[in-house]
Amino acid sequence: MKFSAQLSSFVGVAVVTMLTAGTGASAQMQPAPKVDPARGQQIASQVCAACHGVDGNSAAPVNPRLAQQHSEYLYKQLLDYTVRQGQQRPARENAIMNGMASQLSDDDKRNVSAWFASQPSQLGTARNKQTLELGQRIWRAGLPEKSLPACSGCHNPAGQGIPVQYPRLAAQHAEYLEATLRDFRQGTRRNNVAMQEIAAKLSDAEIRAVADYVQGLWLRDAAK
Repeated sequence: MKFSAQLSSFVGVAVVTMLTAGTGASAQMQPAPKVDPARGQQIASQVCAACHGVDGNSAAPVNPRLAQQHSEYLYKQLLDYTVRQGQQRPARENAIMNGMASQLSDDDKRNVSAWFASQPSQLGTARNKQTLELGQRIWRAGLPEKSLPACSGCHNPAGQGIPVQYPRLAAQHAEYLEATLRDFRQGTRRNNVAMQEIAAKLSDAEIRAVADYVQGLWLRDAAK
């Protein structure tokens, strides 16, 4: 789903892994880039806090919660908001975020992603009892009659996601999830082909139902 790490990214990583595996014993694995969450906190307080909160728990439901999101996913989104070499336009377009991301160095993108990932997410609750059953069905089992897979298959039954591949969705603002799914459906957001195909099968009512259900999912490990 919206906040989704990407299937195409996962495939790309797998291809690179297979290619480098055949280069012989002399090939050396590159060390993971070092991150500085303290520097990330500074960036968050100066650049991100107005919309997302300094700890990533945004007060406005139209702005996503970034707290406890996978750092790899956040980093990729910041890259997607930036026009990279060979591109005419960024992979993900947002008038505010494009400007913000373009001002950050690669290290700062990693640092602020690490900071938000280290912050505990706040509790969310579902609000619409009338759509709870439908939302739960879409999340847990999908809609076989529409060839729609279960959201939990990629994002984990508890909404924890899978690092690098799929984002955490538990307790995310329903309004933000609704807008994201509609953007995927309309092609306004184009940085995840799989999610575009999935969203295209959802009606407005189904989007509202699953978004509200997901807002009520809670990560038990977030409370520890």
